[in-house]
Amino acid sequence: MTAIQNSVVLVTGGSRGVGKALVEEAYARGARTVYATARDPRTVTHPDAVPLALEVTDPASVAAAAEQAGDVTILVNNAGVATGARFLDGPLDTVRAEFETNFYGPLLVARAFVPVLERNGGGHLVNVHSALSWVSDGSAYSATKAALWSQTNALRVDLHPRGIHVTGLHMAYVDTDMTRTVDAPKSSAHDIATAALDGVEAGAYEVLADDVTRWVKGRLSGDVTELYEQLAA
Repeated sequence: MTAIQNSVVLVTGGSRGVGKALVEEAYARGARTVYATARDPRTVTHPDAVPLALEVTDPASVAAAAEQAGDVTILVNNAGVATGARFLDGPLDTVRAEFETNFYGPLLVARAFVPVLERNGGGHLVNVHSALSWVSDGSAYSATKAALWSQTNALRVDLHPRGIHVTGLHMAYVDTDMTRTVDAPKSSAHDIATAALDGVEAGAYEVLADDVTRWVKGRLSGDVTELYEQLAA
């Protein structure tokens, strides 16, 4: 279990959406310091957050952030991108760019901050996934989140003996800028942040933050047609 009270938290993509809600919730639970990263730190609006410039696909930017935020005890890999590119007709450069941000970005950040967490006595890593980690919608985004889920599972095993707990956060649609064109039920970013930090404090390996995500996870052991009903036609 990891206490948020008096912790030092870093949230990538912390200027809006779920990231902003995580910053707010961490402070509500008594975090001492919360670094909120963004490509442009001027977009961080929380009055108490420490804005930090970060481009997760740039090794130099990641290294600089780890140097500046050397007191971090909880790292949240939240930054991500969804372009809507599909496998058969989307530009390959766009597909690759999504993997750079959604898979390699969290890996670069984890590699840079694991030594920081260790120096500070261990700590906690949270990777933000999706219900689409487990069911594909045909987009590059769902593939990047599936790959990140696998990465998280590997990191969890590798970091356990080093005193670093790893939590994967999964969710379906959330009411943020990323889903503004989606006509479907959506969770609030606040509810997702609350579930995420409840999981951190409880020492959960995975947080399934909504009913849709729990439904999808529950069907992974079944026949593929349970997730892809069109194949049963």
